[in-house]
Amino acid sequence: MMLILVLLATLGVVALTERTVDRIVFAIAALSCIAAGLLLIVADLERAMLLAALLAAAIVGASKIKYHHSGIKLTVADLRLAFAGTVPFLVTQYRRAALTVLAASIALVLAAFATIVYASGSPLSLGVRVLAVAVAFVCCLLAYAASGGAGSFRRTVVQPWGFFSTFMASLIDTPSWRRSGGLSLTMAKDPLPLMTAIPARGAATPDIIVIQHESIFDPRLFGLAVEPNVEAFLSPADGLWGSLGVEIYGGGSWQSEFSVLTGLSSAAFGPDAYFLFSRGVGRFHHSLPHALAALGYKTMLMSSCRRNFLNYDAFYGSIGIDERMFSDDFPPPFDVDRFEQTSSDALFLEAALGAFAQRIAGDPAPRFLYALTSFNHGPHDRRMVRSGQFEAERAFAAESLPDDQYAEYYARLAETAATWKRLRSMLVRRFPDRPMLIVHYGDHQPVMTRRIEGQLRLPADERRQFRTFYAIETLNGGADRSVSRRRAVLDIAFLGTTALQEAGLPLDRIFATRASLMDHRDDASPASSSDRSLRFHRTLVDLGLIDLARARVAEP
Repeated sequence: MMLILVLLATLGVVALTERTVDRIVFAIAALSCIAAGLLLIVADLERAMLLAALLAAAIVGASKIKYHHSGIKLTVADLRLAFAGTVPFLVTQYRRAALTVLAASIALVLAAFATIVYASGSPLSLGVRVLAVAVAFVCCLLAYAASGGAGSFRRTVVQPWGFFSTFMASLIDTPSWRRSGGLSLTMAKDPLPLMTAIPARGAATPDIIVIQHESIFDPRLFGLAVEPNVEAFLSPADGLWGSLGVEIYGGGSWQSEFSVLTGLSSAAFGPDAYFLFSRGVGRFHHSLPHALAALGYKTMLMSSCRRNFLNYDAFYGSIGIDERMFSDDFPPPFDVDRFEQTSSDALFLEAALGAFAQRIAGDPAPRFLYALTSFNHGPHDRRMVRSGQFEAERAFAAESLPDDQYAEYYARLAETAATWKRLRSMLVRRFPDRPMLIVHYGDHQPVMTRRIEGQLRLPADERRQFRTFYAIETLNGGADRSVSRRRAVLDIAFLGTTALQEAGLPLDRIFATRASLMDHRDDASPASSSDRSLRFHRTLVDLGLIDLARARVAEP
C-alpha cells in the first residue's frame, strides 16, 4: 500500500510540473526507464520503484533551484559546470539556497539508504529484469520522439515547467552535452551571402566607451517607478535606449561580454557557451575590437575582477584588446582590498575613467574602452551602499516596493547613476574637442528579481527574465543625434553593431550583414535561432573567421 501511495504521489508531482500530455507521457516513460535500470541492480520491483521516485524528486528539486537562480532548467550539460567552479560560487553567494540543497540531499540519501535496507521485496529473475529494461527503453524513445525530440525540448528550456522531462530528454540528446574536441556551433548547411560594406557617415572617429553594468536592469520593466537621476542614466536625453535581450540570468557575465564583443550569440555554442573564455581563445578572428583597431583605434579593457579571474587576460587579448587592466593592476590611491569589500562603482569607475583620461590626454588616436563593473552583483541582502548615503533613494524604492533587497538594489543603482553623472561632466570638461560615444548596458538580471515577481504577483514570463537595459549617449558631438529615442528590444549580439552605427563609423561586410539581420529577426525568438543567423554562422566558419577545429553541425 505504501509503495502505491509513493508512486501515485511521484506521478502526481511529475504530472503537475510537466503541463502538457505529451510531456507527461514522456516523463512517465522516462521514470519507468529509470526504475527498470535500477531493477537490474536491486532485483526487486519495490526498491527499484521507490529509488526511481526519489531520483525523480531530486531531479525536479535541483532543476527548480537552478531555474530560480539561472532562468534555465537543469540539463545533463550542467553537470560539467559543477566541476567548473559554479558550486563554490553558489555556496558563497547564495548560502540559504546552498543550505537548503544540502539538507534536501542528506534527506534523500537517508531515504535511499532506508529503502535499500528495509524495503526489499520479492526478487525477479534476470531475464524478466532485462526484458523490463528493453521494453522501458523502447517506450521512452517512442515517447521522446512523439514529444518532438531534441528541438522541442531545447526550445522550452527557459520555461518554468517540464523540469523532469527536460532533464531526461537532455540525456537522450547527446549532442547537447557531448564534447566535440573543438567548439560546438549551431549553424545551417548553406552560407548567407555577405552584404556590401557600408561607408562612414563622416570623417569623425569618436572615442567609444562601453560599460557593462553588473546585474543592472530597468525597474520600469516591472512597472516600478524611477527618479530623475536614475531615469537620465537609463534613458539619456540625447541617446538611444531600450530593453536589451540577454541570454543569461543570475550570473555568467562573460557570456554577455562575449556576445557584445564578437557579435555572436553565446547560446549558439550550446554546451560550450559557459566555457567560451577558455575554449575560445584564438578561435574568433572578427570582433568589435578587431574592427575598431583596423580603423586606427587603440583598444583597452578595464575590469573590476582580478587578473586571474577565469581566463580573461588571454581571451580578451585574443579578440583584439591590446591593453588590459584588472583591479589588482590599478595604481594607488586605488586599493583593491578596500574596493572588494563593496565593489563600489564610485571607486572602480573613478579609477577606470581616470586611467582612460590619462591615456587620451595628448594622444589624438581614437580609443575604445571596455569597462566591466561588479557593484550590483547579488546577493542583495547585504548592504553595500555606505550608511548615510542614498538614503532618500532607498526610501523611494521602498515606497514603490516594500522589499529590503530591492531597496538595496536601487540604492546601488542610484550610486552608479550619480557616479556616471559626475564622470560624464569630467569628460566633457577635460576633453571638449574629443567626440565620444558611450554605451551602457546590463549583462543580466540578479536573482533578486524573483522577489519582485513574487511581491507584484507577476505571471511567469520566460522573456522578461532575460531583459536588462541599454543606453547609448554621446558627448561633444560624438554622433549626429540630439534627441532621446526608444527602440524595441535589442539582442545583445547586435549591441556592438548598433554602437558602430550610432558613431557613424563604416561597417565592413561582416558588420553590414549583421546589421541586416536586425531587420529580419522575430522579437519572439532569440537572434541566434533565425534561419538567416544560422546561415550567417556558416558563412563565418567558411571564411575562417570562427575556428571550430573538429566542428560538427548541431541541428537547430
